[in-house]
Amino acid sequence: MNKVILLNKRPVGRPTLDDFKFTSAAIPVPPAGNVLIKTLYVSVDPYLRGRMSDSRSYVSSFVLGEPMQSGIIGQVIDSKHPEFRKGDFVSGILEWKEYQVSDGKGLIKVDDRVSPLSSYLGALGMTGLTAYLGLTEIGVPKAGETIVVSGAAGAVGSMVGQIGKIMRCNTVGITGTDEKADLLKSKFKFDHAVNYRTTPDLKEAIRNTCPDGVDIYFDNVGGEISDAVLANINKYARLPVCGAISLYNATEVPVGPRLQPVLLTKSATMRGFIVSDFSAKFPAAINQLAMWLKEGKLTYVETIVEGFENTPQAFLDLFDGKNKGKMIVKV
Repeated sequence: MNKVILLNKRPVGRPTLDDFKFTSAAIPVPPAGNVLIKTLYVSVDPYLRGRMSDSRSYVSSFVLGEPMQSGIIGQVIDSKHPEFRKGDFVSGILEWKEYQVSDGKGLIKVDDRVSPLSSYLGALGMTGLTAYLGLTEIGVPKAGETIVVSGAAGAVGSMVGQIGKIMRCNTVGITGTDEKADLLKSKFKFDHAVNYRTTPDLKEAIRNTCPDGVDIYFDNVGGEISDAVLANINKYARLPVCGAISLYNATEVPVGPRLQPVLLTKSATMRGFIVSDFSAKFPAAINQLAMWLKEGKLTYVETIVEGFENTPQAFLDLFDGKNKGKMIVKV
């Protein structure tokens, strides 16, 4: 049978396993012009939390009682489509099903001889594109500048730090455990790492690790961490806003420091972005990321969870910071 994971309830605050429902159906047969795909890897990402709510956003909400969706790597096991053959590996935004039919729209062929399949959900997928394009298009780094990254041990943050080093910047990563802080410096070559959970005064810690101030703040978390970084930005600082995971489960909007005086007096630029804003630049960005990987200038870490049935729990674990790098479910 074909296992399927549905959105069972819209979460209030932090999601729980009760918000998901497992069901099963017969494995479908692809009609003419379609392919049958077997799911191999499922990407779980913080932004999915927003789609579970019935609120207006940049992408439509998931429908109650319908399958969840995210980035998926699969293999074509039956094809009636002229552009795909049995055995092809493909990537796309697909449903949380073990098997599904697709008309081919939005599917991209991927090659496991070039890079491991899972990397097309991370370093060579939306993760890598988000890090590269957010940093280069909005951050516009210059050699010698200081970049601070929150959520630095996560999928996007760890890539941002490495790209910053390639561009000869000083990099400071903020994370939530000493183990992750060590990882940032040893594997991802950050110059400094700050554990916000054990730091009594984060604003002062950032000031000490960034004696020349912060030129670029790549924000993945929002909240009090971002408040502390903004207190240390330089004039003409650039602030790409990629995520706000610290606020995704809030049932009320928390009140924090008002940003306008800081942005005004520092002539700073803060810009939120969705990676699709830069879709025209995807091909060139993928080529650059692939070259850096091949040259050994970029590396990545994945947290692989085994078993399709563990997909909801893997998603929930993101909010406890249990992932190092990209969180992926291997089916």
